[in-house]
Amino acid sequence: MMTCNEGNIYFQRIEAVRKIMRTKGLDAVVISGSDPHASEYPALRWKQVEWISGFTGEAGDIVITLDHAGLWTDTRYFIQAVEQLQGTGVELHKTRIPGEVRIPEWLAEVAFVDKRGPVIVALDGLSWNVSSVEMIKTAFKRAGRRHDESAELENGYKIVDMPDMLDQLWDDRPAVPVSPVITLGDDLTGESRQSKIASIRRFLEEVDCDSILFTALDEIAWTLNVRGSDVEYNPVVISYLLVTNDDVCWFVKKPVVGKLDSETLSSFAELEADGVMIRPYDDVELVFSGADCTELRHLYVDPATLNWHLYKAMASSSVKVKAGVSPIPLRKAVKNEIEISGMREAHLEDGLAMEKFLFWLETEMASGAEIDEWDAAVKLDSLRSQIPGYRGNSFETISAYGPSAALPHYVTHEVGSRKLEPRGLYLCDSGGQYLFGTTDITRTVPLGPCTDLEKEDYTLVLKGHIGLATAMFPAGTSGSQIDYAARSPLWKFKRDFGHGTGHGVGFFLNVHEGPQEIRHNFNSQPLLPGMISSDEPGLYREGMHGIRHENLLLCTDAGTNEFGSWRCFENLTLCHIDTAPVITDLLTDEEMAWLNAYNAEVYATLAPHLPEDVAEWLKTKTLPISE
Repeated sequence: MMTCNEGNIYFQRIEAVRKIMRTKGLDAVVISGSDPHASEYPALRWKQVEWISGFTGEAGDIVITLDHAGLWTDTRYFIQAVEQLQGTGVELHKTRIPGEVRIPEWLAEVAFVDKRGPVIVALDGLSWNVSSVEMIKTAFKRAGRRHDESAELENGYKIVDMPDMLDQLWDDRPAVPVSPVITLGDDLTGESRQSKIASIRRFLEEVDCDSILFTALDEIAWTLNVRGSDVEYNPVVISYLLVTNDDVCWFVKKPVVGKLDSETLSSFAELEADGVMIRPYDDVELVFSGADCTELRHLYVDPATLNWHLYKAMASSSVKVKAGVSPIPLRKAVKNEIEISGMREAHLEDGLAMEKFLFWLETEMASGAEIDEWDAAVKLDSLRSQIPGYRGNSFETISAYGPSAALPHYVTHEVGSRKLEPRGLYLCDSGGQYLFGTTDITRTVPLGPCTDLEKEDYTLVLKGHIGLATAMFPAGTSGSQIDYAARSPLWKFKRDFGHGTGHGVGFFLNVHEGPQEIRHNFNSQPLLPGMISSDEPGLYREGMHGIRHENLLLCTDAGTNEFGSWRCFENLTLCHIDTAPVITDLLTDEEMAWLNAYNAEVYATLAPHLPEDVAEWLKTKTLPISE
């Protein structure tokens, strides 16, 4: 156990939770890093893990018992977690590693294995989805404990729902955010909300239900063709959506009456004209309390996104609930031709901003200017903001030099960030949100002379990137089945990276989406034409450097022959890959040909739209290399 500092504010907050636990007779409190909508990136109100522990990673949950506090997070955040948890009394529990013990198993088989009496676990049911709570129940059942609401059985357990449990301690807790709402026309989305709702009703016929409740924010935004900014970097609106055979009810917080901006007023009027009833956000629970006149008989829900608190309200009503996978993620992941066209436009504009940024960076470094990681991030943001249709970044820019880049999800601080020096490698992972698309790109570039190890690592990661970008695979292949294409060059040198290789990307929506993914974990979802995924292998050496090369790839149809139908990828990202650190002896002829062809395409596409000095510079950066 690490040394605790009783003056540490997070240590004090954890002790305050324990005081509540003693008062209420609780054995454990489990705090989620998510929100009532199972969001990967929660709004400030639901950053409960950060408030209680100081950990700022995007994935992490906390368990507090009377004698232990632990943070569960994955390989992307190990270094960051160790640094941020110092003095808090919170111990790091590593996930996505061999021998991992997840929260359900830890509660059932480790923390209370010797406890003779019942185990009482409290959680904020608003921020835990049904599937996650069921995993805790399953773990206790395997451990021989029986569910016991009376909490009297010696070998029993009870899970207590305490919605917004931290309110009594978190005095300045942010409110549920409310931001302006906009609607997107068919010219941008390629499909009307009426068409999408009609397809949902056809789905209801197939599953023999009369209604469906959507709780995931990106699914709701996609269905209604609405966007907002309730969650930083994600253009979504905090809400619930109920679709029945006859009605569409959108449960959403409106700005204070009389203070609605004209765009939101127009958007609400358009939605109502299309038959969407707009109701207060908190009224969703009334639908299942008997106080609402809405008649529901057979309701379909997705337990992976439905929060447990709302599910309990359903379970106590007369509504029959059917659990299953939401029909929206797969439809949303397969982009239509209008969306694909918009994404191509977004990557053209984004590529121009990236090349201007990299030109600025190299010029500034050559002049001896003093630049730190924050300065570089601000410069890139300013260039993107000049693009018509820009709606902010798609995630917090990772601007990382040298050892900073060894943290895959490094947080660039305005004060105290690392100064850039004319040597070694600089990594920038960033993206933009535009009315016509979403981008996500990582470039690692030399700021001066690099060590032999930096060059070798740089080249091996590039080989992995090319391996995935050039993959050819039969229809029906899942992302986990081609993950090897990106890792094989690294594995041959006994090197690896701990994060996924690729994730789906939304259309002017969340930068991370499913259901497809490219990673170790088995996921049976095939990669389908129209899906857009990232290609981002990496390599990280603690205290030294980090390297990642990332483009977005469009899955396309590669034709059919006597062996079946085939798929391949089309690169969407337009920004040169720096060849200076490349060890050509490590590249095959095919890899070198791909690299030269890619850089030539970048120059030919972008140069006509760049200022003359940037275009001339880009010409030199994209010259072909050879052995």
